[in-house]
Amino acid sequence: MNALVVVESPAKAKTINKYLGKDYRVLASYGHVRDLPAKDGSVDPEHDFAMKWQVDAKSRKHVNEIAKALAESERLILATDPDREGEAISWHVLEILKEKGVLKDKDVQRVVFHAITPAAIAEAMKNPRDIDRHLVEAYLARRALDYLVGFTLSPVLWRKLPGARSAGRVQSVALRLVAERELEIETFTPQEYWTISVALETPEGAHLPARLFARDGKKLDKLAIASESEADALRQALEQARCRVEKVEQKPVRRNPPPPFTTSTLQQEASRKLGFSPARTMQLAQRLYEGVDIGGETVGLITYMRTDAVNMAPEGIEAARRAIQERFGETYLPEKPRTYRNKVRNAQEAHEAIRPTDPTRTPEDVAPYLDKDLLRLYDLIWKRTLASQMPSAEFMRTTVDIRAEGTDGHVYTLRATGQVQTFDGFLKLYQEGRDDEEEGEDSRLLPAVKEGEALTPVKVEAKQHFTEPPPRYTEASLVKKLEELGIGRPSTYASILQILKDRGYVRLERKRLVPEDRGVLVTAFLESFFPRYVQYDFTASLEEKLDRIARGEENWKDLLRQFWTEFRETVEKASALKISEVLEALNDILGPYIFPRSADGKPDRTCPACKSGTLSLKIGRYGAFIGCSNYPECTYTRPLSGGAQEGEAAAAPAEGVLLGHDPETGLPVTRHQGRFGPYVQLGEAGENGEKPKRATIPKGLDPESVDLEMALKLLSLPREVGRHPETGEPILAGIGRYGPYVQHGRTYANLPSVEDVFTIGINRAVDLIAQKQAKGSRQVIKTLGEHPDGGEIQVLTGRYGPYVKWKRINATLPKDIAPEDVTLEQALELIAAKQASKSKKSSRKSTTKG
Repeated sequence: MNALVVVESPAKAKTINKYLGKDYRVLASYGHVRDLPAKDGSVDPEHDFAMKWQVDAKSRKHVNEIAKALAESERLILATDPDREGEAISWHVLEILKEKGVLKDKDVQRVVFHAITPAAIAEAMKNPRDIDRHLVEAYLARRALDYLVGFTLSPVLWRKLPGARSAGRVQSVALRLVAERELEIETFTPQEYWTISVALETPEGAHLPARLFARDGKKLDKLAIASESEADALRQALEQARCRVEKVEQKPVRRNPPPPFTTSTLQQEASRKLGFSPARTMQLAQRLYEGVDIGGETVGLITYMRTDAVNMAPEGIEAARRAIQERFGETYLPEKPRTYRNKVRNAQEAHEAIRPTDPTRTPEDVAPYLDKDLLRLYDLIWKRTLASQMPSAEFMRTTVDIRAEGTDGHVYTLRATGQVQTFDGFLKLYQEGRDDEEEGEDSRLLPAVKEGEALTPVKVEAKQHFTEPPPRYTEASLVKKLEELGIGRPSTYASILQILKDRGYVRLERKRLVPEDRGVLVTAFLESFFPRYVQYDFTASLEEKLDRIARGEENWKDLLRQFWTEFRETVEKASALKISEVLEALNDILGPYIFPRSADGKPDRTCPACKSGTLSLKIGRYGAFIGCSNYPECTYTRPLSGGAQEGEAAAAPAEGVLLGHDPETGLPVTRHQGRFGPYVQLGEAGENGEKPKRATIPKGLDPESVDLEMALKLLSLPREVGRHPETGEPILAGIGRYGPYVQHGRTYANLPSVEDVFTIGINRAVDLIAQKQAKGSRQVIKTLGEHPDGGEIQVLTGRYGPYVKWKRINATLPKDIAPEDVTLEQALELIAAKQASKSKKSSRKSTTKG
């Protein structure tokens, strides 16, 4: 009996085909085969949330190939990934095949495996099941919720907050976390505090470092010593203090190994240790899971990489223990296997943790077959897996309390702490990374002292400190926070972060997430008028309900009805708001962020130019800014951000990151983050205001990855590729507003990637220019769909920039909307505005003639 097996990835199909043999044919769906069209009405609340699906052009080819192969097969086996998305892909494929009428009497089975190995696949084939309807319904509910929020809320944003891109159910909550952290930083007031350290000498001449811990039996908290005068008084009281050892305590402590990786912890650790973004981590993990050619055989190296589970299958634990024994010996093998429990809110533990499919396959074994980044990620997963089954690290922690009778009549307690490792345990192989510098136990050995022994203070030192604001989120720490709050799922973390960056709501600066002005505005708008839908608990409770649907404990349509009734009412109220009402609400919320602070710490909205006007948030064609209420008499304006530190310091550009020096001129080359995005700069501004040479870092190129070599390449643009053979005029390659291009005269042709700008030769450049000239000056960027009155709507490039075209209506795109991001709803609004403008002009002409 021959069977058709459908998976989602061509790499996965290739690997599995080798394992199954000639009686099976394995084809890939290439991910999701259909989706909700990006237009209003794809989810219809008026008809019990009916969903209209559409197979895109690329997927149609793959679906037709699957249908054709099924006609020649006796059995259909759906073997997509073992999660909700995988279940949904199988369901979509099955529904399309039903519509095509090719199923007939075919036997349909669903199989799942968590590792792509011969044993795992053979076991899965022995245990087929039906498609899990509850998992599919959880997927449908999530997709409908995301669609309803996006397509209902986004148009309100566009009308009330020009320059905003769109809003999403989960992304908006993640953005709120980043924006709120920035507001905390902006409004943070440092507090001064002092610490007192005392160097003591033992009778044997050894030195014992201690710190002031308590006064008259009362522990001093971190901010207890608030001024230099207090610190100086304490220093003087302790310099001649009579000191003796009051208590010596030694106790063994253990540090347990961390559990094996989940999706979230893998993304966090790969970010901290390897510098990978969550998206990059998942891309590499996918390749390790689907299979790598190892000496002529394709082998899946890790188990499924989208999981909340921290437990390993028994065979995985046994293999890990075997690898530990072989590599480290009996000393590093606990008597019993370690087990772990998940403490994360709403964790789904249907799968096992991420681990090597064969822990005895070491990183050294696979190094010849993997590229650098794949090997680094495999090494991280392998070490974490083995470490999770190794013994605890053991330390001896010593605490010495010293009684100090000060010359001021007070009795002080000085404390010395130290810790010495007595057995490395799992630390022999693996040390968990951290996001920030954290205070830990002093890793030092203290000199031997006895209770009652006299000590002599030899140096007393007072140090000044200031409290610091909370750090901005890294990608790793934001993923961790989302997981703690129960927001999002393993398959969504990477896409959430990528969407926020793509929409221009946040940027990465020195590996920290910084909200852009538009991100801060969107968050403030949603908090003002849609507070329920950006609440952390509300979003997490929706995730819980989706989990209940997946378990068959709740009806998915009931969830949608309940959500939609309340959400629609909120949208209707917000739609009725005036722009002035919106701006005043944002002024109140963002006051500490956008206005300078007066002496009492409150926002000062007095115009610094005319002194009588009131500063307020304004919305213009190019986004938000701060302006005076006395306009047009007073024309004072300034950018949105930097208001909390009004003045020259706030207006000065942030110091750039020095990348090196230009070998030709010797000038410094720096990387900056400007109002309009990241850029590199050669030299500094001249005394007479001459601007240094700058080059934008294009989209798709991680600013953190730009080194001196790449910066000099960017600054050298546009470069001359050569001379056109017919005209003799130069052909240039560069990077413009719409990406990389080649140019000849007034003809511009797009290039596929930034790298092509530096490598393209004259022959290919001439061909691209010729093709572009043959097409004419207009080029279709994307087709959006049908106008309600009939006729196709397209986005095109023209001589004067991108525009939307419908029949004989051409509507220019605003500069703050990228042509690739235009939605059908935005296009319809632009077309309607253009029609109204034409009607007014026509009416004025008629009146003039009359």
